[in-house]
Amino acid sequence: MEELNFNTSPEFAWEMDAEDELARFRERFVIDDPDLIYLDGNSLGRLPSGTPTRLRMLVEYDWGERLIRFWNEGWFEFQQKLGDKIAGLVGASVGEVVVSDSTTTNLFKLAAAALRARPGRNKIVTDDLNFPSDLYVFQGLCEMLGAELVVVPSPDGISMPLESLAVAIDDQTALVSLSHVVFKSGFLYDMAAVNDLAHQAGALTLWDLSHSVGAVTMDLNAAQADLAVGCTYKYLNGGPGAPAFLYVRRDLQGELQNPIAGWFGQAGQFDFGLDYAPAPDIRRFLVGTPPMLSMVAIESGVNLLLEAGMEALRRKSVMQTEYMIYLWEQVLAPLGFRLNTPRDPRQRGSHVSLGHDQGLGIDLALIKEMKVLPDFRQPDNLRLGIAPIYTRYTDIYEGVMRMRRVIKEEIYKKYIDVKPDVT
Repeated sequence: MEELNFNTSPEFAWEMDAEDELARFRERFVIDDPDLIYLDGNSLGRLPSGTPTRLRMLVEYDWGERLIRFWNEGWFEFQQKLGDKIAGLVGASVGEVVVSDSTTTNLFKLAAAALRARPGRNKIVTDDLNFPSDLYVFQGLCEMLGAELVVVPSPDGISMPLESLAVAIDDQTALVSLSHVVFKSGFLYDMAAVNDLAHQAGALTLWDLSHSVGAVTMDLNAAQADLAVGCTYKYLNGGPGAPAFLYVRRDLQGELQNPIAGWFGQAGQFDFGLDYAPAPDIRRFLVGTPPMLSMVAIESGVNLLLEAGMEALRRKSVMQTEYMIYLWEQVLAPLGFRLNTPRDPRQRGSHVSLGHDQGLGIDLALIKEMKVLPDFRQPDNLRLGIAPIYTRYTDIYEGVMRMRRVIKEEIYKKYIDVKPDVT
């Protein structure tokens, strides 16, 4: 969208909200303080208003009245049922997604399975833009299995040229694993292009969808993705620490072996045999008994996203990030803020990162005095997350204007020496 279509007046933001095709969905989330500008949905999504009712039913009826009988009345198949719903958000087929464990645990399971499926190859290729805990998993796996981890450096700390990955991927590469949307800069990979590059070399791909699922359109099947993991507490609004999900392309499910042989991945689970035999389908990637209280909380948010539709959500996300970048250029850039996010919306997820020499102090001033909740990532990144299902244009406008006040009135100086544990 051309900059001429935007302006810096509050009336423009009001008009955009009035025309927003998704505006009605905001009312289906708990908005406790209407003056709070929430720009951290890329870390923890808002609470869907239907979730407390569903959890109350789970506790009082499913568990309270039905007790163990409810395993046969919905709990036992729920991981797959919920996975099939998430499949509708990521372009996967029924039976290719399941909800289980944490993102890190799922990453370990699938990365180890991929290495075992490519004997004679001993290399994992990733980049230095990837989420650090993903690298921790790969470091541990490589130490355990005697493999090599190749971390490709970004030339600008924001994006990664395909050519740089191509240099690192060779006939010794078993796995290429990247974040679909980079957690600091919001850089969005061309998934199909990376998959093609890896497949030409005979390697598998494993995507971390944590910062894209629910805000960015994707088609795992069309892009020929092999494997993926993702969390449910960001744009899916599943609640703090909610279980994660994993994707395994159907034709790979019988080939890959889960390195954690658990009860729920066993083919004849209730035969209680002493020898492990994996289930023939996506269930083989399950491990232990699912945490139903936190798992059921995911469904309300997923249902809202399916109702809104990913195409509409992505259109709004692109428009809102464009608007935020326009306001940065007009209002914040003269005050020392740097754009640490790609300008091209085709290479951008649903958050905008702004750098500033006093970034942490600004972040804390916004949180403590201005009723704006972004987050901060070292060394200078203020991450401004846009969840298109509930973020308004007026939120973006007001958030930017409050950031301007923090600089103009030097409020950030109160927090220069404060070092919080969580940012």
